[in-house]
Amino acid sequence: MLKKRDRNEVRQIRHTRVRKKISGTPEMPRLCVFRSNAAIYAQIIDDVKGVTLAAASTLDADIKAQENDLDKKGASKAVGKLVGERALAAGITQVVFDRSGYIYTGRVASLADGAREAGLKF
Repeated sequence: MLKKRDRNEVRQIRHTRVRKKISGTPEMPRLCVFRSNAAIYAQIIDDVKGVTLAAASTLDADIKAQENDLDKKGASKAVGKLVGERALAAGITQVVFDRSGYIYTGRVASLADGAREAGLKF
């Protein structure tokens, strides 16, 4: 009998397939997204050095204060803006978007829109 793979396993397969092709460099680091049921996290990573250059999540104090006013998509957009601002402060203007195997819709798309509004280019 065939066993159906769960969603997260399929997502991880998709993520490893994409990660074979994209990598963050010092000139163009990788904007990586992780989405859980409760929170969303974004990191800007230089894979050559193995260093996180900027990060933001819904657990940050800036966004946690607005938590009652925002829904999940609104909080994701705020995380995108925050990580974009932190990236610009670190001198990063262009990134490669790594959606980590998640479908580009909903919270992932909102995060990307927020980062674009902050001034990051994909």
